[in-house]
Amino acid sequence: MHRPLKLLTGTANRELAEEIAKELEVPLADMLVTRFSDGEVRVQINESIRGADVFVIQPLSYPANQHIMELLLIVDALRRSSAGRITAVIPYFAYARQDRQDKPRTPVSARVLADLITVVGTQRVVTIDLHSPQIQGFFTIPVDHLSAMPVLYDYIKKNIVLENPVVVSPDAGGVERARQLANKLGCGIAIIYKRRPEPNKAEVLDVVGDIEGKDALIVDDLIDTAGTMVAAANMLLNKGARRVIACATHGVLSGPAVERLSSAPIEQVIITNTIPIGDKMFNKLKIVSVAGLLAKAIRRIHEEESVSSLFV
Repeated sequence: MHRPLKLLTGTANRELAEEIAKELEVPLADMLVTRFSDGEVRVQINESIRGADVFVIQPLSYPANQHIMELLLIVDALRRSSAGRITAVIPYFAYARQDRQDKPRTPVSARVLADLITVVGTQRVVTIDLHSPQIQGFFTIPVDHLSAMPVLYDYIKKNIVLENPVVVSPDAGGVERARQLANKLGCGIAIIYKRRPEPNKAEVLDVVGDIEGKDALIVDDLIDTAGTMVAAANMLLNKGARRVIACATHGVLSGPAVERLSSAPIEQVIITNTIPIGDKMFNKLKIVSVAGLLAKAIRRIHEEESVSSLFV
């Protein structure tokens, strides 16, 4: 007997969850997520999900700890309600930059979060563009690691006229991501060399690759305070790039990010809607939706089909 498909969402990004539900033609399940007066999260599922194939859509964006707690309590409620299978759809995975001990006596926070999500009863995870792909190995359950590059590429192809483009990775860790986009555009890549003297602060030192006279597309997994992105754009233009366009999957946009990007010599900033933007919108910012991508992945998982074939 085919298990019914159920979609649930916390408070992190209801708009994205509603888009996914519309794509799948499956309504969001009736669930209450509220707060007690002291801030504790309260979850109550108001319909039967016994035996269902359940997908909980919840990016772990700001305030991350609150949204993490919502996810954990929703999954526990589902497990106690005899759900058939519980999949956490986490478009943005928090703590992903803390994936190793870079200094003595520090936690591996991404591993701690993976353990929490697993031990509470999650049976599968779907996520998009992890900061460090090796985080998949922190889980003992299946992880479908999706790429937003096809979504970003479609927007660029339809809306931006590029002359002699080059895709630029802001660090060595993002080379594979840059290569994916460069292969689709049929162009070369360049790599920026930088160092981080402290968290949220990057010093851009040089670029490896031919960027002179070219349209530079800087591609990253996320934009947080935008320090790296703005410094990279300035350096590329100083080295002879014709214009700079920035694109990233996750628009964290914390602290001075909006002010920096608004005044930077960047023509467009393209991000996806994995994280709600709220009041951080500005003129250069373009948002593309990953709802279709996630809906296809959910449908394939539900019907026991290949997810990797989405990117072939």
